[in-house]
Amino acid sequence: MISHPATTTELRAANQERVVRAIRADGALSQAEIASRTQLAPPTVSGIVRELVARGFLHSEEGMGRRGSRVTISKEAGIVAGVDVGHSHLEVSVADLGGNISRSRSIALSPDTGYRKALELANALVDETLISAGRTREELRAVGMAVPAPIGIDGTLDSGLSPTGWVGADISREAEAVFHCPTLVDNDANLGALAESTFGAGRGHNDLLYIKLGTGVGGGFVLGGQVYRGNLGIAGELGHFTIDEYGPLCRCGNRGCLEAYVGGSSLLRQYAQVGDAVNVASLVTSAIEGDSSARRLIEDAGRHLGKVVSVIVNLLGLSIVVVGGELSEAGDLLLDEVRFSLRRHVIAPLDQQVQVLASTVERQASSLGCVLLALDAVEFRAIET
Repeated sequence: MISHPATTTELRAANQERVVRAIRADGALSQAEIASRTQLAPPTVSGIVRELVARGFLHSEEGMGRRGSRVTISKEAGIVAGVDVGHSHLEVSVADLGGNISRSRSIALSPDTGYRKALELANALVDETLISAGRTREELRAVGMAVPAPIGIDGTLDSGLSPTGWVGADISREAEAVFHCPTLVDNDANLGALAESTFGAGRGHNDLLYIKLGTGVGGGFVLGGQVYRGNLGIAGELGHFTIDEYGPLCRCGNRGCLEAYVGGSSLLRQYAQVGDAVNVASLVTSAIEGDSSARRLIEDAGRHLGKVVSVIVNLLGLSIVVVGGELSEAGDLLLDEVRFSLRRHVIAPLDQQVQVLASTVERQASSLGCVLLALDAVEFRAIET
């Protein structure tokens, strides 16, 4: 549920946030364009722009800003960093406060790397990336971090799906102590959903489901324009939707989870009986080049995925689903099967079919999401003061 401002101070902060988000999404805007996009009164927009220009957060072509001048986020206002921790990689990105990534660096990460070592490596990589971008720690306003596991509402990784050596870690507190600046942490699929709704295939839609198909299966919801995490912090874990209670054993401890049929690790194990693919990308390549076994595996994966997604669409009435992750590189070979299942199982008017789209920011989805999360920390902790 979306909360509404209860005090004048909260309303002012919420309006500032709407103005900043509009400028970030569309670039340089006039005050009239900002008013149109935010539905705020022109005098309100003028006051906000004047105040944030005075603070050095916004830049106006004509000083404090006339209504016809173009307004942008100041390049001198600072920078943020995104830290994307995957099962086998660590990537750090540096961006300005407009969300424009200037530098990214990544390294391989062993699946059994504990959180303390991962944070140590991330901190060193932040330093390297800042130097590469010609920026300094003093300019770093906030960090956004993605982890491949659900996070409890108290910030603790307490799920059996957490990486080895991470269970029980209060990762938000630990990360902030290492980076020495405001730090927000979220699940990688949630941040992929945030990136898609802001910059990608889901842009302009207030409600969507984002699915990340890689080694495993993750999902994230944007509802009412905001990432929805649920009271337990596990919203979007559709990879562990049971489709056959007597099916294969899943890493979560249950049987017959969707991930056991659609996850990249499962597909590679099945393909190993007839062919040789070292990773999901090579499996996809084999399928695209005409390998019948690889094609069948991906088509079956799409059909299984579509059945689960159809349940979610019927429950929430979603009209758009965005699919990312390495397996999404199979394109319509995968997505057409998802679409077929949705047409068959979703109760919707014939003229209002659900859109199933491939990610348009796939290779940057988690990184962009991390940056957007960091920008939220900047907005809430800097603009309001």
